[in-house]
Amino acid sequence: MTHHATDRTFPRLPLLGVAGLLGVTVGVAFIGAAPAPERGIALQQRDLVFEDRADGAVTVRDAQATAPFAVLEPGTNGFMRAALRGLARERLREAQGPEIPFRLVTWQDGRMTLDDPATGRRIDIKAFGPSQTEAFARLLTREGNQP
Repeated sequence: MTHHATDRTFPRLPLLGVAGLLGVTVGVAFIGAAPAPERGIALQQRDLVFEDRADGAVTVRDAQATAPFAVLEPGTNGFMRAALRGLARERLREAQGPEIPFRLVTWQDGRMTLDDPATGRRIDIKAFGPSQTEAFARLLTREGNQP
């Protein structure tokens, strides 16, 4: 005895229910997206200006000072240079110049961020490990004109 395959369709009601649930889930995700939470209280912060030199070095100065307090020599501080290049690229994309200093902040919750007030971008330094955090932490504590 041979059986012919009959046209069977998936029940329409469960299919519509799943599609509706998926639509509601996606809609809630887009509409209800909350902004990133603030980090709480800033324990220490410093506004910094980074300037390229002709020899490939990058000078670091406090935004309130005229003389640099640190120099990032060529071939050193690779992560710091990459982070700064990324932020500078974003400024170029948004037609922002170097007038507004970057802000290095340590937060009450233990995090450290490098913020760009010109574009609103923020890099969580601690996410890249303790050696990167230490390199940036030195910029918070260095004083004077010590290149």
